[in-house]
Amino acid sequence: QVQLVESGGGLVQAGGSLRLSCAVSGLTFRRYAMGWFRQAPGKEREFVAAISTSGGSTDYADSVKGRFTISRDNAKNTVYLQMNSLKPEDTAVYYCAADLASAAQDIRITPRTYEHWGQGTQVTVSS
Repeated sequence: QVQLVESGGGLVQAGGSLRLSCAVSGLTFRRYAMGWFRQAPGKEREFVAAISTSGGSTDYADSVKGRFTISRDNAKNTVYLQMNSLKPEDTAVYYCAADLASAAQDIRITPRTYEHWGQGTQVTVSS
């Protein structure tokens, strides 16, 4: 059974930092492209960051470039999202997602291309 379990969310003041983790089980993690998405109340789920199987390729939404960093540890079956300089508009439920990569540098930025999803973790940034 495939499981993606996010952790690390919480309440933080604007300008602060959080590190999200997503622990993955039930699949061969090193073969999967990984992504982070977020969804604010009343809005559609949006792309945040993505990483290839080896971690050699990454991509970010323009709104988080320079502030967020995605990384992965294939030995620990975990993907991370380091979030710095947080803003109130970053408030959302954050989800990690996994999909079998078709190539070593495969990056996925569209939610519908991901097969597996976590349950989400709430991030709230106060002004």
